[in-house]
Amino acid sequence: MLKFWRKRATASPNAGARLPDGLRIYAIGDIHGRADLLEVLSTRISADLVDFPHANATAIFLGDYIDRGLQSADVLSRLAGGDFPLPFHALRGNHEEMLFNFLATPDYLEGWRYSGGLETLHSFGIDFREALMKRNHVAIRERAVKAIPEPSLRFVSSTVTSLTLGDYFFCHAGVRPGIALEAQKPADLLWIRDDFIRSRDLFEKMIVHGHTPVSEVDVQPNRINVDTGAYLTGKLSCLVLEDDTHRVLSTATEGTTTSGEGRRS
Repeated sequence: MLKFWRKRATASPNAGARLPDGLRIYAIGDIHGRADLLEVLSTRISADLVDFPHANATAIFLGDYIDRGLQSADVLSRLAGGDFPLPFHALRGNHEEMLFNFLATPDYLEGWRYSGGLETLHSFGIDFREALMKRNHVAIRERAVKAIPEPSLRFVSSTVTSLTLGDYFFCHAGVRPGIALEAQKPADLLWIRDDFIRSRDLFEKMIVHGHTPVSEVDVQPNRINVDTGAYLTGKLSCLVLEDDTHRVLSTATEGTTTSGEGRRS
């Protein structure tokens, strides 16, 4: 059960953070199996591109495409097929890591099931009933290998743990304070939470991340959190960056950014 949300005062981002000239980024938070919200946000981004045309716009998905929501298979199929209004980069989240852990070590399902793994298996039509009795994890893994389409697995395999553009560093969970960005460990980029969220350090670049759900896109002096708990709230959010400006699109509203802190994703 997610524990939403502790509110804090709104903060202003680092005024020096900017993208290279002529580039616009749409950074999209955790989808978590909500293909319906991905469709709504895609439509909203398409409309934004009509209202504010841009020749060099790209999207960055911040990871966690699967689990918790009931449409993980549809999300992966859509993104694997490139069905999106503009080119995109796909980052890996800790939930994609959990999928691969299960495929490598079937007994990992015993933990993954509590993080939405059974919903993902169900979305692919995989019979997981034995897992409820802690049995036959190997057989369930074999069913998953047969049921998950190769393009979807290739898409997940192609995801990366971080991306740097201009003065922004994009990753799923965050970074370890006190460690250079180039030396960050993949485990921290995918899983870190409190040590990063509570840090007031100014990093080498502005960190754009998801992983820890917040009630509204949370803009702090050292980081911007784009995870608004889509699978539970019905709000999938997108941070639009251009030059040294930012604005927010979401499936719920196109309002301005406020801040808040959550617990678990």
